Amino acid sequence: MSPPQPHPAPIRVFVVEDDPVAADAHRMYVGRVPGFTVVGTAHSGGDAQRLLERTPADLLLLDLYLPDGHGLQLVRALRAAGHGADVIAVTSARDLAVVRDGVSLGVVQYVLKPFTFSTLRDRLLRYAQFRATAGEASGQEEVDRALAALRAPRPAAMPKGLTQATLQAVTDALRGAEDGISAAATAEEVGISRITARRYLEHLVEAGRAARTPHYGQIGRPELLYRWLSDTG
Repeated sequence: MSPPQPHPAPIRVFVVEDDPVAADAHRMYVGRVPGFTVVGTAHSGGDAQRLLERTPADLLLLDLYLPDGHGLQLVRALRAAGHGADVIAVTSARDLAVVRDGVSLGVVQYVLKPFTFSTLRDRLLRYAQFRATAGEASGQEEVDRALAALRAPRPAAMPKGLTQATLQAVTDALRGAEDGISAAATAEEVGISRITARRYLEHLVEAGRAARTPHYGQIGRPELLYRWLSDTG
């Protein structure tokens, strides 16, 4: 009988995210993906740089807008210090010039906020597939297949019954409500049913982009208020 094959070591992920609620959500998401483990969290570039001096990591899950500078500045500093960890940028930034700069620094994927667990899982599994490629390629086709695992992710599927256009409208309503907004108020503003509005709001909560809190007003069940967590990062 052949000896059992050792399991590959998990990919060590370090989360850099200024919003503590979003950071906790990212940690939870990574922990649900087989083959990955979170080894640390930082809420600023300076903290990340100090912690990474003594915390080995294979992959950074990096917010680009940090309270003490741009995420790519952190990557440049880490590269100068000899850190070779790959980077998945988790951000609301859509500037393609930033994307080009990131690629040159080792940013292997971009995940735009708000996103679902399935979106991040897809990127992580594709990164793991790319990372597992080893040895000498037999030809161009094999090189292309290796890069395709990393560079050509499948479009992330929206939860059944949800559309991107309505999600954007609900997101805009949520962003504009500084004190929070209920499902009923969202429904009225967007022009959808209360039940539908709540589905979209709960989707944003699951994605780590919104939070819900009970609001106690008149006698009866408390009303849930939803609040946008961040327009940065």
